[in-house]
Amino acid sequence: MKLTVIIPTYNEINSLEELINVILKINFIKIQIILVDDCSNDGTKELIKLKLLDKIDKVIFHEKNLGKGASIKSAQPFVNGDIVLIQDADLEYDPNDYQKLLEPIIAKKTSVVYGSRVLGKNKYQNLENFSHAVRIWANTILTLISNLLNNIKLTDAHTCYKVFDANLFKKIKLSENGFGFCPEITTKVSNLNIKILEIPISYKGRTYSEGKKIKAIDGLVAIYVLIKYKFLN
Repeated sequence: MKLTVIIPTYNEINSLEELINVILKINFIKIQIILVDDCSNDGTKELIKLKLLDKIDKVIFHEKNLGKGASIKSAQPFVNGDIVLIQDADLEYDPNDYQKLLEPIIAKKTSVVYGSRVLGKNKYQNLENFSHAVRIWANTILTLISNLLNNIKLTDAHTCYKVFDANLFKKIKLSENGFGFCPEITTKVSNLNIKILEIPISYKGRTYSEGKKIKAIDGLVAIYVLIKYKFLN
């Protein structure tokens, strides 16, 4: 059994090396790491070339900044694991949660698992300021809309931690380049009548000054994407 970890990366010089080292300490399963640098301009690209190339199975460099979805699309053809997990590079999400996220797929209870920041005792750590509160509210609204359109019951549709049986993941044709990846893949999985199982995870949110990238406009895009792949495609 092998896990493929896809890491879309943009301007994460302060966290990327630590993240890779944490992932490499995981020993309950073999791991393939696919890192996609989305044209970083803060020294991340140079860090990868100088320190991380020999630690990572596949590195892809985008010549233009295309977005998170584009990075995942670039990685998709190179997946050789049995399970695929999406990992942001910012250390908001803890790789120590991998084992409990993978267990339902390994046990063949489901083929899709989402890590929920809402469930469990460790929900939404470090959310002491207004911007964090706004993001919680926005995520709640977007998850509700996703649930209504897709006839599902999720608590956190826009979590980074999305885990898939690799055969299913490789069959899903992805189109969105930006943060629209999240509503796109949730809708496409739901259209296949595949149940998404949620597992509680820990989460330590960043502020925009610390590098948080998602913006209000991405919420509007998410609503459009949900409608697009539910009714227009």
